[in-house]
Amino acid sequence: MTTESEATREILERFNGAFEAHRPEDLDDLIGEGCVLENTTPAPDGARYEGREACLNFWKGVASSADLVFKAEEIFAMGDRGIIRWQLRWSQREADRTRGVNIMRVRDGKIVEALGYMKG
Repeated sequence: MTTESEATREILERFNGAFEAHRPEDLDDLIGEGCVLENTTPAPDGARYEGREACLNFWKGVASSADLVFKAEEIFAMGDRGIIRWQLRWSQREADRTRGVNIMRVRDGKIVEALGYMKG
């Protein structure tokens, strides 16, 4: 793995860790100016957030929700691009879960693009 790939993976691991630990404050130094986020919902294209503050506010809301439980299935990086495959649960019922993926881009140690997709 190249140094750039290692750095990208480390940023994505920290990003995902903020959701798993419900620590929205851990996101503060991970999101870059000009960040663009395409959320998983609503179908078919997902809501679009543009700019650091818009992305950060959205993600902090998700990370602070005690009702949502994220678990990474895999985190992979290649250069400035990375993928997080995840599972999301919102109750203890087996049916109350979904799986998804975020396709991310990191520039200068900050997340600048995130495209979210979810199994329907």
